[in-house]
Amino acid sequence: MTEAYKMIRSGNCDAAIVATANLCLHPYANFGFYRLAIKSKLEEFGLLQDQFLSGVLSFNGYCRPFDEAGSGYMRSDAMTVVYLQKAKNAKRIYATFVYGKTNCDGFKEEGITFPSFKKQKMLLEEFYEECGISPSELSYMEAHATGTLVGDPAEIMSIDQTLCAKRNTPLLMGSIKSNLGHSEPASGLCQIAKILLAMETGIITPTIHFKCPRKELTAIIEGRIKIVTEPTEWEGGYVGVNSFGFGGANCHILLKSNPKQKINNGAPNNDLPILVIVSGRTKEAVKIILDDVRSRSVDIEYISLLHHIHNDNIEGHLYRGYMITESKTSYNTINKIEHQYIKRPICFIFSGLGSQWSGMTGRALMKFPVFVKAVQKCDIVLRSYGIFLTDILISDNKNISSNIINLFLALVGLQIGIVDLLTSIGIVPDFIIGHSIGELICGYADGCLTTEETILS
Repeated sequence: MTEAYKMIRSGNCDAAIVATANLCLHPYANFGFYRLAIKSKLEEFGLLQDQFLSGVLSFNGYCRPFDEAGSGYMRSDAMTVVYLQKAKNAKRIYATFVYGKTNCDGFKEEGITFPSFKKQKMLLEEFYEECGISPSELSYMEAHATGTLVGDPAEIMSIDQTLCAKRNTPLLMGSIKSNLGHSEPASGLCQIAKILLAMETGIITPTIHFKCPRKELTAIIEGRIKIVTEPTEWEGGYVGVNSFGFGGANCHILLKSNPKQKINNGAPNNDLPILVIVSGRTKEAVKIILDDVRSRSVDIEYISLLHHIHNDNIEGHLYRGYMITESKTSYNTINKIEHQYIKRPICFIFSGLGSQWSGMTGRALMKFPVFVKAVQKCDIVLRSYGIFLTDILISDNKNISSNIINLFLALVGLQIGIVDLLTSIGIVPDFIIGHSIGELICGYADGCLTTEETILS
């Protein structure tokens, strides 16, 4: 994640996909972790004597970060992907990646599983000095915290001394490993996923299995750090994320929530029914998506997301279905695709005189803002000639429609509006055919003529 951030900042790329995976497939790997021992000198963490701590895996199947009953972690499977891009190119921003930094402990006599409090503290001190953000501005801290006997004290002590020193309120903290276990190389992105969900839903997922802090964790006992054990309202701001690895790899990133709220809470700015088209591997999958859309209040951002996902053929999606919002039918139709991945050509045919009638636009097309905007552009051009295209298009007055100039302008303006309306929803022609003045619209549809040139021709 940090490398992707650096690559984008340096101009090597505009976006990056960061993906990780961990699969616990081999029993011998689990057995090796179970036997892994940590021999440590623990005086600096407040323990009075050297001791031999056997195993990093929990003997009872629970991962209890920060808790006195914690005895290690459980390994877990995860496949996580994050898409990082420049904010100016983003369609929807879940969070801003403010800064990221890594360091490494190097060789340690105690072994690869033993953390370095000094290096973790150094990382946090250098991090916030370099990024220019005060640690007191943190709203929440997602700790690495695996529940091991040596890992949690080292991390809590480094956080306490660097992030809590100047705070007036307790630092909220949690660990996703209590919920998911430790997915090892994939755990960092699991932490990020938890934070993004908190920012999206407004609720911080609680850290479970925490009842009483271990005696070494004085920052928690004395109230400088507060473990989130109940669903807690997310109030926005900065989030720090710690992620450590075997061998002494230490990483810290800073995320900032996106304060942007949905416009009108996602509700459309008109009362038009909306067509929703989706695809799936099975008929049931399509029905589930459509029923989910129907169960919600109309959210044009969510529907737009579905349209972008299902706009193109997806391999293996043999079924397509649609629904219309505000329709009483649970779903309108779901059909199996017989001829997959064959794109049929689209042809626009533009008509000339003879296809018109009084009030041919009616009120239906005037409900579409894109169509109205196109007609208004024509109106502006024609106004200096004393002609008002909108009146011509919607009027039922036969005297208006009997004027040959009005007929020409109505057909041209109407078809300009229809072209703009269709292209605005992604319907672009492969072929264009025009008859009489319809040839002018062909020139407009393929970009050769502007609105002004077309309506004045």
